[in-house]
Amino acid sequence: MKIFSGWHRFVFGLALIFLLTHLFSVRELHTNSKMEEPPRKQLNKKLDHLVLGPAAGQGLSNRLQCQGTKALNRIHSSNSRSGVDGSITFVTVFTIYNSSLNDVDDKSSNTVVGNASYNKFGRSTALLNVFINFIQVTMPQSKVIILTDPVSDLSVLRNGVSLYPIEGEYSRDKLMLQRIRSYITFLETRLQNLSQKPKNITHYIFTDSDIAVVDDLRQIFRDHPNFHVALTFRNNKAQPLNSGFIAVRGTPEAILRAKLFLQEVLKVYSTKYRNASRMLGDQLALAWVVKSKPHFDASRFGKALAFSEDIGGTSVVFLPCSLYNWTPPEGAGQFHGMPLDAKVVHFKGSRKRLMLESWNFYSSSLEVSDMLCLILGSGRTKYDF
Repeated sequence: MKIFSGWHRFVFGLALIFLLTHLFSVRELHTNSKMEEPPRKQLNKKLDHLVLGPAAGQGLSNRLQCQGTKALNRIHSSNSRSGVDGSITFVTVFTIYNSSLNDVDDKSSNTVVGNASYNKFGRSTALLNVFINFIQVTMPQSKVIILTDPVSDLSVLRNGVSLYPIEGEYSRDKLMLQRIRSYITFLETRLQNLSQKPKNITHYIFTDSDIAVVDDLRQIFRDHPNFHVALTFRNNKAQPLNSGFIAVRGTPEAILRAKLFLQEVLKVYSTKYRNASRMLGDQLALAWVVKSKPHFDASRFGKALAFSEDIGGTSVVFLPCSLYNWTPPEGAGQFHGMPLDAKVVHFKGSRKRLMLESWNFYSSSLEVSDMLCLILGSGRTKYDF
């Protein structure tokens, strides 16, 4: 019995030593793996330089093919220099917040892009200027109107660019709601001007100021001659419509119908989606107004083909985001590369540095297709804007 007890203690001791050794090894392995893995925050940290990765869409004949920043094929230009009745004016909402002005002398938050250093205020105005630059290169006869807060100390001294102050609530939490109000007010003034002094037709394209127009957009009005409003869509069940690009034909009837359409969107936004007034509410309201119409077939948002629909008396043409609102890496077509006939690149969210870098690259190369390779290869990374 004593021999058995001694043997039992011996076996128990060996088991205990093995268990402790195993636990120590696991703990050491876990500690080493933590040291080798970058912290989670570091993985999500925005970079302060462009990172060029493989360009999506390789091997697809209708997509841009790239070798680094060199395009192996070329984008298809719309060639719409003629056959369009009327001129084009781009309209965007932009304001300067008091907090931005306070950062003018704050060097600690400066960001360097190329040879330039920007504070928070400088970054915003630099993006606005790049937005104008792309329009003036691609559509040099077009004008730009900036809807802004009357109390904003904004100054843009550029040919073909003008400020249009509109009273309203321009705080960050209300800016998207105010944007629709500003669009409606602007359309009302255009309608009044046309009734008093009929002029040549001017079509309007309302956009975010973080887009790059890379092809002539006048063909929208040539290829779709009967619409009042043009919206861009993507294959997204909850938010199929993006409000960053809205085109309005310049006839009195179309401007009136566009105003009434946006008034309905504003009503829905203010009642159903007011809690999302900082962002997304406008897109949710757009989708509700469109999809709530009887017999509207929302399955058409799943195919990147333009289509038209009457929405409460407004003739709306729906244009695919993959061509008129392409976003790296979000939006329609992102996993299949960039279509060769993409006309607008939207630098949403954390892609603002990429917009400035793209303009710098274009300025040195003057090759749109090569610049698009830079965007395509860099678009999946978050940057420091």
